[in-house]
Amino acid sequence: MFDKNYKIDDLMGFDEEYVLHTYTRKKIRFAYGEGCKLYTPCSKEFIDFGSGIGVCSVGHGNKKLAQDIAHQARDLIHLSNLYLIEPQALLAKKIIELCGYDMRVFFSNSGAEANECAIKIARKFGEKNGKIDRYKIITLESSFHGRTISTLKATGQDRMHQHFAPFPDGFMRAKDIDDIYNVIDSKTCGVLLELIQGEGGIFPMDKQKIQNLAKFLKQKDILLMVDEVQSGIYKTGEIFASNLYGITPDIISTAKGLGGGVPIGATLTRLKDVLEPGDHGSTFGGNFLSTRAGLSVLEILEEEYRSKRLAATIQNFHKYLDEMLKDFHQLFIEKVGIGLMCGLVARDEKIQKKIIDNAFDEQLLILKSGRNVVRFLPSLLITSQEIEEGFQRFQKACKNI
Repeated sequence: MFDKNYKIDDLMGFDEEYVLHTYTRKKIRFAYGEGCKLYTPCSKEFIDFGSGIGVCSVGHGNKKLAQDIAHQARDLIHLSNLYLIEPQALLAKKIIELCGYDMRVFFSNSGAEANECAIKIARKFGEKNGKIDRYKIITLESSFHGRTISTLKATGQDRMHQHFAPFPDGFMRAKDIDDIYNVIDSKTCGVLLELIQGEGGIFPMDKQKIQNLAKFLKQKDILLMVDEVQSGIYKTGEIFASNLYGITPDIISTAKGLGGGVPIGATLTRLKDVLEPGDHGSTFGGNFLSTRAGLSVLEILEEEYRSKRLAATIQNFHKYLDEMLKDFHQLFIEKVGIGLMCGLVARDEKIQKKIIDNAFDEQLLILKSGRNVVRFLPSLLITSQEIEEGFQRFQKACKNI
């Protein structure tokens, strides 16, 4: 149990002195959560429309998830992947059954690691007669694929590349979907893209263009690699945005919402035997605790999906977004996104920042995306009452500009 007698100034001091300064933190301390609400030690209530940047897919303090994690922790938390891990096998089976793709799964600890695995699969796929023949991977401007050296280079945002060169070779950038055709060359082995760019503005790709690209890449024997780290696990209303787009990728990477807060990443691929023993691995990836958490989350969300409650929640949330867009047309240009991965495009960056700051003052947590998008990534179990209360606070935040 944490010592709740520490004053927040003491904790901020410890953080300042002992933790690397890679984040700009708000001076706030949360002690516990219930659903989409967070509480400070003195019971000050916040509504969370960000869910840990899309991670807490079943909300805070979910009883089933907590019980399943506790039961697993009492039995086994971790063993080496040299031995059979029951919940890992069951989670892989569950994911494949839900998405309907004929694939196999590798488990890791994060979205960046899931994308690293995807890159390695694509590179080995590009081998010919035991030598690297095709190795180049095309990504899009404004994309985000992680913060490891390889996934950082794959990320199409120049501002993130400062200080960390030299980067691995083999990544090419296209301006948009149409430009991919111009960038492909004889050394291209794959195209890695987000169907909805999470950090790039929540802008969904055009469905027909994606379907046309998928057909073209198949004809050219180039892999279609879809980064669903943020869009996966029912965030768009389907288990993967790929299902919504009516395509069958060669590789899918996912993470965030899969563990409900427990770190886990997953790479799915139809290239079932491209990686052999020794080609790839992870010490913690797919252990008992993380995969049991993943199973619990999918059991909860599968029921939410099949009962149509998720579809009703999405419809209700978007109703309020449409009202905000109408009532505050002087602040917002348009609504963007799909499902509960959505946002409002502010007219400039200053408005975006002011709204997010004002929302915090109204005890509502929301996020930014891209240059000027106010982003919403609530829990998929958010209630109609939490939605209503949250948007009442959001309305006050907008009125105070």
